[in-house]
Amino acid sequence: MRINSSIEAIARYTLLEAVRNRLLWLTLAAISLTMIMAVFLAQVALTEAAEFRAALLGACLRLEAVVLVSLFVITSFAREINDKGFEMLLSLPISRADLLLGKLLGFAGLALVIAALFGLALSFTAPLGQVFIWTVSLALELLMVTILSVLFSLTFAQIPAAMAGVLAFYALARTMAALQLMGKGPMQINEGLVHDVMVSVLDGLAYMLPSLHEFTRTEWLVYHTAQWRDLPTLLGQGAVYLGLLTAAALIDLYRKNL
Repeated sequence: MRINSSIEAIARYTLLEAVRNRLLWLTLAAISLTMIMAVFLAQVALTEAAEFRAALLGACLRLEAVVLVSLFVITSFAREINDKGFEMLLSLPISRADLLLGKLLGFAGLALVIAALFGLALSFTAPLGQVFIWTVSLALELLMVTILSVLFSLTFAQIPAAMAGVLAFYALARTMAALQLMGKGPMQINEGLVHDVMVSVLDGLAYMLPSLHEFTRTEWLVYHTAQWRDLPTLLGQGAVYLGLLTAAALIDLYRKNL
C-alpha cells in the first residue's frame, strides 16, 4: 500500500533536517571516539582484552545511540512547536494523524540508520550473526525511544523535562528486572508490610514497562549467547509497545490546542 503523500513529504523533510543538522556526522564522531577509548582501555586490561573491548563498546554505543536519537527528536519537536511550525502545517489540508505519522516515519528512518552505523562499528568484535541480532535489537530500542521522545515532547513544554523523562523511563525499564531481584532476594530479612507494598509496586511497573533488559545485551558480543529464536520475542514485544506508544502520542496530540 502506498504511503499517503503528505506523510511521505513530512518524513522526507524530517530526514533532511537531520542531514542539515549534521546528526550523522555527530554519530560518526561519537562512534570514532568510543572506539578509540575502547581500544586504549583494552590495552591496560590484564586479561581478556578482546572481551573487555567488546563489552565496553557495546554498552557505550547503546547508551550513545539512545541519547543521540532522543535528543534530536525532542529538540526537533520542540523547535517545531515553538516556531509555530505545527500550526502552519495544520493550517494545510493535513490531519494531525498524518502529521504525527510523517514525523514518526522520518524519525524511525533516522533511528534505523543510526542503529546500522553502530552495528557496523561492532562488526569486528563478534561473529556477524551475534552483531546482527544486537543491531536488530538496538533498532527496536531506538524506535521505542523515538516514539517515547515524541510523547514526552508533547507532554512537557521544556526540553530538559522531556529529556529527563525519556532517560528516566529508559533507565527504569532497563533496571526493572534487577530491582525486582533485589526486592525478592535472600538478603531481605526485615520483610514487612512496607516491603511487600514496594515489591508489589515493582511487579506492577514491570508488567507495564517493556523488558528492555532483554534487548541489546552486552553478553551477546562477549560470550556470543544470542540465539535466532530470540528475535521473534523481541520483535513481538517491540511491536506491542510501539503500537501503544504511538496510540498514546496520537491521543495526546489530538487533545492539545495547537
